[in-house]
Amino acid sequence: MPEELNQLLKQTNGKILFVGIGNVLKSDDGIGVYISRNIKSAGNVVSLTVETCIENYIGKINVMSPDFLVLIDCADMKSEPGTISLMPLEEIHDLTFNTHNISLTRLKDFFPMKVFLLGIQPENIDFGENISYFVRKNADLILKQINKEVNHGCRISVQSLQGSSEC
Repeated sequence: MPEELNQLLKQTNGKILFVGIGNVLKSDDGIGVYISRNIKSAGNVVSLTVETCIENYIGKINVMSPDFLVLIDCADMKSEPGTISLMPLEEIHDLTFNTHNISLTRLKDFFPMKVFLLGIQPENIDFGENISYFVRKNADLILKQINKEVNHGCRISVQSLQGSSEC
């Protein structure tokens, strides 16, 4: 799993919004939706599923006012299926995205917070509802990593609910 994701999850002062993007009818392209639907939101970690229309959620995301925005989507990184990478959106120049009405790299212009892409290399983006083995396996590892931090980290302690940043 990307060490950058671990570091982001260990932030205790900031709200992290994970946004699931993708088309669930195009096999691995639905992996962002699968992940966002299975994140156990608590404390400073929340998720939102937008499927293929993130532009319809720009206002809602800004109102939610996260400190960090993580867009979860399949991305053709020219690597092995299931490969995962967490990248700041401003560093993305040549990845291929398949089912969006707006370029993800252009999205950074609409958000004041730090925006990342949690990209997963697809194996198959043909029509179908099944996610390929390696993509699903690594998505489950991401979920385990996120949900472990939510369940065992500072984010759900009594002190954090009362406004203290100590654990």
